[in-house]
Amino acid sequence: MQTELQNKWQQVLARDARQDGRFVFAVRTTGVFCRPSCPSRRPRRDSVEFFAGPREAERAGYRACLRCKPTQISEQAQYVLRARQVLDNAEGIVTLAQLSKKVGLSPFHLQRLSKRATGLSPREYQSARRMQHVKNGLRKGEDVTTALYDAGFGSPSRLYENSNQQLGMTPGAYRRGGAGTTITFAIAPTPLGRMLVAATERGLCAVRFGDSAVGLERDLQEEFHAADLHHDDAAMGRYVEPLLASLNGGNTIIDLPLDVRATAFQKKVWETLCEIPRGETRSYSEVASEIGDPRAVRAVARACASNPVAIAVPCHRVVRRDGDLAGYRWGVERKKKLLAGEQHNS
Repeated sequence: MQTELQNKWQQVLARDARQDGRFVFAVRTTGVFCRPSCPSRRPRRDSVEFFAGPREAERAGYRACLRCKPTQISEQAQYVLRARQVLDNAEGIVTLAQLSKKVGLSPFHLQRLSKRATGLSPREYQSARRMQHVKNGLRKGEDVTTALYDAGFGSPSRLYENSNQQLGMTPGAYRRGGAGTTITFAIAPTPLGRMLVAATERGLCAVRFGDSAVGLERDLQEEFHAADLHHDDAAMGRYVEPLLASLNGGNTIIDLPLDVRATAFQKKVWETLCEIPRGETRSYSEVASEIGDPRAVRAVARACASNPVAIAVPCHRVVRRDGDLAGYRWGVERKKKLLAGEQHNS
């Protein structure tokens, strides 16, 4: 349950329009509920609760946000939601022509609306759903062949050609919970609270902030539950020291090897973030323009929110166009302190 709530909170921080219609979030301090993509300033996490829909939020005494109008949905959003429902309930592959006929919109316009609203084409959305189906089957102990055919893959080769990008490992390794991977980690005190730094033999795989060392280690164990984890402060010094130097005001260039799984889009965004000079910020729309896709503002925000290596990939340097700090995976207060420290010492 906690994991589900944390996922919803991350989706709210990312203003993920794909979640509109799936749930709403309500703010106790204002008495207002919103859709996940609401452009308003994000509240504190401890002031938020989630509801399945507007009706449940209203029963709890909340009123609808006048800005994002969560009880209404635009005609364009209705097309996208209808398409998503068709794909969610489909047993086989649905072509764009078949989907557009069911939805009542031309293939061209449906493709464009889907990309704008979710960052994914209908084909990409189906691929992501099938891969999730495979993941669920493997977690339940199904063999790879059963999982891939149940998910709609026509052959093992079609699954394996995308597995490194979407699973982060081969399907067989994923079924074993990542067994065989060795991850070394350290936890250090910083001006922003505790910082966990973890790496494989290939490079940095996690940089996270939290209030509790116990909580950070527990989360790492949950994510990499079958990996061989080692707590070794000395071995992690080469990673921890430059990160701490940067946090403590040093004008340090962080150039560490990374071992992170990412889609091509995420990789492009993260590489662009690493080019933002210390002490400067960029808006989500500016980053979208720099990667050559000006309309992908929401997708850029999602890529920032999914960054697994804080500081090393400086997603904290991305703000809203009006200067609002927007969300940050590790808390807006940490983002504010990070930016203030960098601007002061630049």
